[in-house]
Amino acid sequence: MWPWDHVAAGYLLLSALHRLGWRRPPSRRAAVVVAGAAVLPDLIDKPLSWWLAVLPSGRSLGHSLLVALPLVAVVAAVGLSTERRSVALAFGAGYLSHLAGDVAYPLLVKGELRVGFLLWPLVPADSSGAGGGLPYLTDLVDDFIGFLSTPAGALYAAADLTLLGLALLAWVVDGRTAKPHAGSTVEDG
Repeated sequence: MWPWDHVAAGYLLLSALHRLGWRRPPSRRAAVVVAGAAVLPDLIDKPLSWWLAVLPSGRSLGHSLLVALPLVAVVAAVGLSTERRSVALAFGAGYLSHLAGDVAYPLLVKGELRVGFLLWPLVPADSSGAGGGLPYLTDLVDDFIGFLSTPAGALYAAADLTLLGLALLAWVVDGRTAKPHAGSTVEDG
């Protein structure tokens, strides 16, 4: 999935969880946290693999459940102890929705179930792209543009635009487009 898709999916999940748990939309702070957490696995793995060749793959350390679950648990514990449950929920929703999206994307687009990266380093990572830098990224973008010109790509684009549209709709319904009123109270964390 592309970064904007991860952010959209994370926000939709956060908005739904907030409405189910607290019967209100997420705070601005939670919305910012979910956006950051939704792209964090890629911010960890892609530069360390593609540019620095420190990691074997763009889906390894940050995408491993062996890292993600303890990290989310620590953030949840801190959130509970500091009364920042909403922010902790936002982090968990963003981070874990990223991993779910990276499993769903190849399954939906290519019919391939790819879950090995979730158990890295117990399961070796696909090393394509490691050290590839900008040429590798350019190849990915070119391949994606080529994919969009196929019937499956057009279907994907329609689904992607639907996802982004739903996230935008949730954002508007949640009242995130308006500025806070002067003198308003601090949003919950």
